[in-house]
Amino acid sequence: MLAFARQQLRSQGVSASRCYAPSGGGVGSSWRHYRMKHLGQFHTNQLSGRHNIRIPKDVLYSVPTALLLSLEGMPGLDWDRLFKLQSPDGSFLSSAAPTAYAPMQTGNKKCLEYLTDIVDKFNSGAPFVFPVELYERLWVVDRLERLGLSSCFRSEINSNLDYAYRHWNDEGIGFTWDCMVRDIDDTVMGFRLLRQHGYQISTEALKRFETKDGEFMVYPGQSNQSVSAMYNLYCAADQAAFPGDDGVVQRAKVYSYGFLQERRAAGDLNDKWIISSGLPSEVAYGLDFPWKVNLPRVETRMYLEQYGGTDNVWIGKVLHRMHLFNNDLFLNLAKADFSNFQRQCRLEWQGLKRWCEKNNLEMYGVTPQRATRAYFLAAANIFELDRAAERLGWARTAVISQTISSCFLSSNSYATESMLEGLSGELTSEGHNIARREGKYSTTENGLLNALRELIHLFAPGKDASDNLCEAWKTWLAESTSNSGHESCEGNTALLLVRTVEICSGRHCSANQNLKLSKYSQLEKLTSSICSKVGSRILSQVNENGTTKDNTENLEQRVDQ
Repeated sequence: MLAFARQQLRSQGVSASRCYAPSGGGVGSSWRHYRMKHLGQFHTNQLSGRHNIRIPKDVLYSVPTALLLSLEGMPGLDWDRLFKLQSPDGSFLSSAAPTAYAPMQTGNKKCLEYLTDIVDKFNSGAPFVFPVELYERLWVVDRLERLGLSSCFRSEINSNLDYAYRHWNDEGIGFTWDCMVRDIDDTVMGFRLLRQHGYQISTEALKRFETKDGEFMVYPGQSNQSVSAMYNLYCAADQAAFPGDDGVVQRAKVYSYGFLQERRAAGDLNDKWIISSGLPSEVAYGLDFPWKVNLPRVETRMYLEQYGGTDNVWIGKVLHRMHLFNNDLFLNLAKADFSNFQRQCRLEWQGLKRWCEKNNLEMYGVTPQRATRAYFLAAANIFELDRAAERLGWARTAVISQTISSCFLSSNSYATESMLEGLSGELTSEGHNIARREGKYSTTENGLLNALRELIHLFAPGKDASDNLCEAWKTWLAESTSNSGHESCEGNTALLLVRTVEICSGRHCSANQNLKLSKYSQLEKLTSSICSKVGSRILSQVNENGTTKDNTENLEQRVDQ
């Protein structure tokens, strides 16, 4: 199944863009009535300006607009002026219908060449628009990532994003690389995905779609707003905003969030471009769980129910499907991958539970609920099957660090001097071996020390990695014992988790370089700062009815800074 899906992606082109109107019963018959009743009226309203937005005829002739898609419904056109807006491939906005209307009126040969090419490509048929390769490439990446399949298609994803980046423009992008009318839907999808994958993308393109009234439009002269496009705008502003960005990103987030919440309250989350039964719940989940509180694997589980596969239908000149990125192959593959991961999780969790029991960690207050929570957070963020060492390294580190913090470092600690001495000694082979020979540790103390030793020496691949993990724990223990504040402790623990995951993955520095390379120091500081502030907020909520409540005013703004 995976090999076939990869073959389909690599052959994207003609077959990927086959768009057709459903026929027969089911979706086809029910939506044919929808199109006749509603889309015809929408087309009339758009041409007549009944939605309070009218594109003057002078503008039609002077700059490319979305009305080029509707030329076949406009009599008395000045074709000499219109041909100045003809695309290089001979079409009008890559659409067959207006392009076919032009030679009927003028006999233009370039239009006929475009029509001949697409009819040959599609076996005597013609899609609504062609090509749409930029749109398809971006949406493929989006669907694969949200379905949790990105690790299976890394080379294809990189290839698609490289293509999108080559054709990125600060004026915005459209559905094909040389599209003359840029739209916010393709632009914000590219903006988000490219930024998330490390490409340098400015915010200039977003400004092109902001009106003087502070609204954001899909394209100039639109007749009504699109739910799906505004949701993509919200996701881009929520997930790909960086410190120091222009204010347009925040304005886009505020506007799109308000628009979507208003439509949600009215029970009207249907879109003008796509028929999808999962769209309302998809939008609701995105609004309720923004990026800062979202867990990737939980989002994937929800999206498996929202992703329509071949049931999703797009609305254009005809009802059509986009098979390259909405298909049952992706859906079945994602479900199989999720089920395999669940089986793997059950095995890993059983192993973690046995580890807790073997080392008698329950004596330190490690309940099954605490261990389950630690593993769940690890698995919800690191979900690739081949990254078990990172998941278990995270979970074991979380269990041990929380145990040490609550039992040894808290104000009501019952730690003995030998316990703290043992922890420090465990992190040096010499101190550990001497203590063992002298029988210095009790059986109870040995449980926690054994757990720490297994984590350091069994999960870190190689001596250099073990040494680095030891250093990470030494740093954490030293900083935690010297700082009594909860906020500082949360930040130190977050840093320890990040370092553990990196070391267990094999992406560690050599022993002589240690973990303090300058290129990582800023990232480490940010991680520690964010987790410290989030920890402070959680603590303040716990103490809400007490006298020690922290001042959390403007905390979210502080986290963003």
